Amino acid sequence: MKDHDQWDEAFYYQERKEHRKDRKIASFKDRSQFKKTDQDQKRKHQTSSEEGTEHLQEGRVLSIAPEGIIVDSSGNFYLCTLKGSLKQQNMRTKNLVAVGDFVLFQKETSQQKELTGTIIRIKERRSLLSRADNLSRRKEQLIAVNIDQVLITCSVFKPPLKPSLIDRYIIAAQKGHMQPVIVVNKIDLLMQDPDLLSVSEKAVLLKEKELYALFLDTYQSIHIPVLPVSAATGEGIQPLIDIMQNKASVFSGQSGAGKSSLINTITGSALRTGFLAQHTMKGSHTTTAASLLPIEGGGFCIDTPGIRSFGIWDLDREEIEAYFPEIFETGRQCRYVDCRHFQEPDCAVHKALEEGTISPLRFDSYCALMTDIATEHKHR
Repeated sequence: MKDHDQWDEAFYYQERKEHRKDRKIASFKDRSQFKKTDQDQKRKHQTSSEEGTEHLQEGRVLSIAPEGIIVDSSGNFYLCTLKGSLKQQNMRTKNLVAVGDFVLFQKETSQQKELTGTIIRIKERRSLLSRADNLSRRKEQLIAVNIDQVLITCSVFKPPLKPSLIDRYIIAAQKGHMQPVIVVNKIDLLMQDPDLLSVSEKAVLLKEKELYALFLDTYQSIHIPVLPVSAATGEGIQPLIDIMQNKASVFSGQSGAGKSSLINTITGSALRTGFLAQHTMKGSHTTTAASLLPIEGGGFCIDTPGIRSFGIWDLDREEIEAYFPEIFETGRQCRYVDCRHFQEPDCAVHKALEEGTISPLRFDSYCALMTDIATEHKHR
């Protein structure tokens, strides 16, 4: 009963905050959308921002390094900085520019051989992958923008599969208007000879095989593409290349899953050579900054630093079930309309779990997200 009361307290507190948030949003919409003076001001601002841009160069952000922002314009690389007025537009975003951004910039004269410039304007984005900033959780951290699909990279061993992390990436991809694709690397490790392993290693191998079989069945049943690959042996690489053709893709996922190895296999040594590597890698053997790279035959891919945790930006309690459609549909049969599927009586979701029609992997992800949101709002 005590735990149930704590849950009620957390969610009622959240609902009160959401009610206040909704009133603020409604007030904002009332001012900005329906008042003629605000609309006139908005049109005036848009017109003024578009004027005087004829002399600017257009390019795409390839990487962001301590030395500056690397922009590709017609095959030339420019080391750029942000215009001062853009830096003041802090708002709720930690970083104003991200890999994949299309920008307008002013070419600068430099005494050095490098091409330099100043970014004047960031063009509208059609999609984005972001997460909650790890430190404050109150700002959005952009990972990559203007991309078509997120290649959620994981592995079956070292590190092991983490379905809860994968589900967070799936939600972030769908929220950002991108197709999620799960890439399971290191599948060659499942083929290890048991006779060459110790007793404890055999037990781990058996456990990972069982988890992998359940994982495949779970995510194929919810129509999320799953590509088993091995950067070490080349298995599954061609289907991965095929799905990336003529698309902008971002590799993102758990640290140590082998994203850079897969990209090197697909693009050759591009990740470690030339101007881009000189300014972003500094001889490091792990990815420290996101980088946009061309793919032979058409398309781009982005490598991103690995992460151990992933907080979804701007996710409300009411949204969570929408990203778990199998739980949402089953939940309509629960005894209580506001059933949260934890310890409520006559819960159809728990019955489906027992019958095996809902995967325990997905339900665990759902519970973890609900717990995170309740805890986050409780401590604010």
